[in-house]
Amino acid sequence: MRLEHEEPKRRTTDTYPQGKIKKGENVIEISDLPTVNATLNTISGVLLTIGYVQIRQRKITAHKNCMLAAFGVSVLFLVCYVIYHYHAGSKPFTKHGWIRPVYFTILISHIILAFVIVPLALRTLYLAWRERFEKHRRIAKITFPIWLYVSITGVIIYLMLYQL
Repeated sequence: MRLEHEEPKRRTTDTYPQGKIKKGENVIEISDLPTVNATLNTISGVLLTIGYVQIRQRKITAHKNCMLAAFGVSVLFLVCYVIYHYHAGSKPFTKHGWIRPVYFTILISHIILAFVIVPLALRTLYLAWRERFEKHRRIAKITFPIWLYVSITGVIIYLMLYQL
């Protein structure tokens, strides 16, 4: 049995049954998912920003594509997030001093807004899909900054937990 704080051994196909994966090819592990999640959050934030710029330039198709891609990346993030936390639990923040209240302030605001953004994003996408653009614009003015904040703070939390 592995203790919560121990990192699992890195596997290659040498440790898996032959014939399923090419020999020597690396296999993603549960311990890799925080980095995958931070990458997905970064991609989502970039797509959101590009989509915002596109709509400001009246490039509607490009805006739509960016926002749908951002939503897809966010769904993939959510799947990876749930898989990671199901298998690994949570990682405690072990730093002390001034950084600790900063971390928890960011974390708490991130968690609350991550719950808020799910129905907001779904509603915003639904209104656009139904071509109710006036309502879509009104709610998107709320959805966009919250979604972007959640994406950015997700990366910051990762950096504080795994890179400090």
